[in-house]
Amino acid sequence: IRLATENEQYLGELSGQAGCFKEPQIVEFIFLLAEKWHLDQSARYQAVELLERFMIKQVEQICKSSRENVKSREQEQDSSWSSPKDQIHNTFVLRLVSCIQLASKLSLHYNIVNSDTALKFLQSLKYSYTKQELLESELAVLRTLHFQINVSTPLAYVELLLEVLGHNGCLLPAKPLHRMCMQLLDFSYLTRDTIYDTLLKIAIENSTPSKLQVAKFLTVKEDFMLLAVGIISTSVFILNPGHWKQVVEHLNCITGITSQSILEFSYAVLKHIVGSTTP
Repeated sequence: IRLATENEQYLGELSGQAGCFKEPQIVEFIFLLAEKWHLDQSARYQAVELLERFMIKQVEQICKSSRENVKSREQEQDSSWSSPKDQIHNTFVLRLVSCIQLASKLSLHYNIVNSDTALKFLQSLKYSYTKQELLESELAVLRTLHFQINVSTPLAYVELLLEVLGHNGCLLPAKPLHRMCMQLLDFSYLTRDTIYDTLLKIAIENSTPSKLQVAKFLTVKEDFMLLAVGIISTSVFILNPGHWKQVVEHLNCITGITSQSILEFSYAVLKHIVGSTTP
């Protein structure tokens, strides 16, 4: 109930720019860096969500500041002022690393990414940040997010729903199902746009959605509960297709998400799994 409430609140306050910083290259960068630093799975999803929320707020703040200062810039011709795009670009990798550091501290894992590790990596990319700048970057993320960084991720939804399914009597092998869910969750993050593009076209029964339809579909793309249900459903279909209908019925009862919506999501994921493995 708590996660469902959080999900509804998040969707109700959703920024129109949600998802802009979940592009495959960014997600892949975070996943590979988290793997390099031996972080657990929850940390990398947390890092993606932290970076997304921080960057959207930072963009909004910079743009607001730019609008307020536009007249003074025109009058003073301040050559030291850089465009919002430059400000974001110049610190993006630093902020990304800071989000991974913060996520590592939240994951209750011993492999916390310390300053020396982070600086060594940044230096390998030819950045010359100091420990003080690294600390200030972490503080910038914390302040921008008002220190509310322990956000729920789709992984939390997946694992909780698996627990509930087990409690309700779905006798499926837990470890292989959990492992498959993790693989599909990674896949869904890395192919996010193509999966949801397919899902949108299925939902509207049209291959050329309008801009308004795409905008309205944003809440579907950011719905963690739907994502978790879809990932579990697809995993069960791959591993134990004979149990799929029963699991979908359980998920429908638990979450209220219709069987049709679950079916459509699973189809969208499976379509791109097949496509990604076809020579």
